[in-house]
Amino acid sequence: MAEKDNKQTAKQQASEDKQTAKQTTNDQSKDKKKSATSQVDELKAEIKDLKQQLADKDDKYLRAEAEIQNMTTRFNKERAQILKYDGQDLAKSVLPVLDNLKRALTIEVTDENGKQLKKGIQMVHDHLTSALTDHGITEIAADGKPFDPTLHQAVQTVPVQDGQKPDTVVQVLQAGYQLKDRVLRPAMVVVAQ
Repeated sequence: MAEKDNKQTAKQQASEDKQTAKQTTNDQSKDKKKSATSQVDELKAEIKDLKQQLADKDDKYLRAEAEIQNMTTRFNKERAQILKYDGQDLAKSVLPVLDNLKRALTIEVTDENGKQLKKGIQMVHDHLTSALTDHGITEIAADGKPFDPTLHQAVQTVPVQDGQKPDTVVQVLQAGYQLKDRVLRPAMVVVAQ
């Protein structure tokens, strides 16, 4: 009987050991599941953070790309303006020479030497006018035209006479010039009021 009791005690002990082992395995399994769940949550948080960082970098990249395009466009516009009005300072310096040539041509000459000199001045005037026109520099039409403050500078006003309209240029004192669409020098004019 003692042997039976020992066998039964041994069976009970083995059964308890199995239950303890099963409980330990279940606890370990639960710990692994908790650990795996927390790792998944950490990875999801990391993925979310990385997606946000990527979106921020994409935004910065697109903004930088747009800024470069804006700078390129601005540079090209400025360059086009510079090329369009290239020679403006030279033209402004040459205009007084042209004025003096025009004044010299208004002088009446009677002798042969004077006529030859006037012919030479006329040739220089024509060549200079042609060269300026070839480079987009033209005289502003003023005589008989309506007064335009963007093109004309009124230095004197006179009362309206027969056949004249108010605010019309009646006399040009000094010719004005423009380079393409930019006024180099407004025409000095007398305006009928």
